[in-house]
Formats: sequence, structure tokens, C-alpha cells
Amino acid sequence: MSIKEVKAYFKEVGREADVLEFEVSSATVSLAAEALGVIPARIAKTISIKGKEGPIIVVVAGDASIDNRKFKDEFAVKASMLKFDEVEPMTGHPVGGVCPFALKHNPPVFLDVSLKRFETVFPACGSANSAIELTPDELTQYVNEPKWVDVCKNWQQD
Repeated sequence: MSIKEVKAYFKEVGREADVLEFEVSSATVSLAAEALGVIPARIAKTISIKGKEGPIIVVVAGDASIDNRKFKDEFAVKASMLKFDEVEPMTGHPVGGVCPFALKHNPPVFLDVSLKRFETVFPACGSANSAIELTPDELTQYVNEPKWVDVCKNWQQD
């Protein structure tokens, strides 16, 4: 899967035209923020973590990082990211383009509360040069059965 699948997904809900593609890389929080002209915290980074039965997808604000204690309390497993060569086969998206949409094997998706402080955030769309602007409510609407969690640290409530 890739940006093609994500665009097809958003076409079904009338939002395909909202998928942004850049001439430059948006594969990291800082590159995405630069491409979009926004503060890094508004980038909704998608983290792929090894779960007991497959990957766990967690979407967090660009200035947040996983708090190992909170994560273990929530999921009963240590927060260990998928290896580089595991990411695409397990999520359907390449490193730098992992997003919570059109995921391979339908892994569970969790949205961290660090995202809720913004009117809109920018998750990737299946490639290392794409994004879409969504409100937290829209993110909840377009992600398959999401659950809000509090598993991050190092972010500030604005």
C-alpha cells in the first residue's frame, strides 16, 4: 500500500483533493513542518510499535515522545519500534510515509491526547512527501476504530 491506496481511501469520503504532495521530502517531523510551513508540533507523526499480536500504530504530536511507563501501563508491552525492514510489510507504508489510513492487516490505531490541543494536524498519507490537514475529530472519523490514549511525554499543553 502507498499513497495510491490512501488517495483511494480519501476518494471514498470525498477528500482525495485534500491529500497534499510535495516536491520535497516530508519524511521527518522537521521536514514535514518545513514543507507545510507549520510548527513541528502540528505534524501528526505515526509510530509503529511491536505489539503482542502484531504492530500497534500510535499517532502523536510532532513534539511528543513515547513515555515508556505510560505505554507499558496502557498496552502491557514495552514500547519497541518496528525495525526498518518490518515497517512496510507490516503497515503497507514505507518509513517516512506511515500513516493511520489504508493500513495493511488493519492493526489497531491509537491517537495520543497530545494532538487534541491543535485545531488541525498533519498526518502523512502513505509516502515520504505527502500529508493531509485534519482536525482531531476528522482524524477520529477517518481512522479505523481509533482509541484516544495518553502515552506521551515532552509536549506542552498550549
